[in-house]
Amino acid sequence: MDNNNNPVLENIDIKHVRRVRYSGTHPKKFSEKYKELQPEKYATDVAKIIQNGKTPAGMHISIFVKEILDFLQIKPGQIGLDATLGYGGHTRKMLECLEGRGHLYAIDVDHIELEKTKKRLESLGYGPNILTNKQLNFANIDKVIEKDKKFDFVLADLGLSSMQIDNPERGFTFKYDGPLDLRLNPEEGITATERLKELSEEEIEEMLVANSDEPYARQIAHEIIKQIENGLPITTTKQLSQIIADALMPIPFDDRKYETKKSCQRTFQAIRIDINKEYEVLKEFLDKLPQVLNKGGRVAILSFHSGEDRLVKKSFKYFHNEGLYSEIAKDVIRPSAEECYANPRAHSAKMRWAIKS
Repeated sequence: MDNNNNPVLENIDIKHVRRVRYSGTHPKKFSEKYKELQPEKYATDVAKIIQNGKTPAGMHISIFVKEILDFLQIKPGQIGLDATLGYGGHTRKMLECLEGRGHLYAIDVDHIELEKTKKRLESLGYGPNILTNKQLNFANIDKVIEKDKKFDFVLADLGLSSMQIDNPERGFTFKYDGPLDLRLNPEEGITATERLKELSEEEIEEMLVANSDEPYARQIAHEIIKQIENGLPITTTKQLSQIIADALMPIPFDDRKYETKKSCQRTFQAIRIDINKEYEVLKEFLDKLPQVLNKGGRVAILSFHSGEDRLVKKSFKYFHNEGLYSEIAKDVIRPSAEECYANPRAHSAKMRWAIKS
């Protein structure tokens, strides 16, 4: 129909809404990266970014995909669990293995990314007949399905999703300024800003050592408390990164930039682990795992720092000695050089697995 001849449309003023412009030749802010944030519309541009070994904003490139699928040996008709849905990359590959038979449950504590991924997978044809999505902390894996049912395979990717890291509004990154939040579920618990106000200098130091082996924990804790006692609450990511930089000023100039960057990474990690109770949650998950697996059921876990890996290794070894696991990974599995080149965020990844007796 010709809209020019439609009397209803003649009197409607239709305005074209222009995209918000950015300065320079390339967008720098997360919200300005319109091509990366619409991969379905700009597939060619996104593919070029990935080929250059980068992760497009708002996306997550799955790690260890081949190794995970080779180990899980998923068969049509089985029941499985993705305990950390995230962007859904691993989920999609596991669904492909089911070939439309069986069922996959996928859970995530982050309702923001859960809804996005649910819609993305539904658009690919993975509806409730084959996939059930739930907002649930993986510590509650015993509440995912009926008590008389168990899983044939389970995957848990313990790393932060790239979407969470890249979005400054979530407060996980020190590269851009944003609210100092760091909650995996922004609807529960307290923010990092509030948590730091609760702690003493000694408690902050202990947290930094326990959660990230921070070598400059004492100096950073002292600088944080000095800021708070001066009546200046730490409300943004840039404020915290500047405090860390100030704490490391005595370091020789040639080493200071590198050491400050690493300390920022470790400090943000330590605070995130604390406010989300990540070690407690992981321990509860590991303790419940043998109960929710069928005989011969397989579980693969990806961890990204030594604290997580120690807990996984200890749990697998304990239940193996107790006879609940028939076999466990003898050594940690690391990503190949090719995968690390294609996806730099894979560098710190470690994989362990176990098989239920």
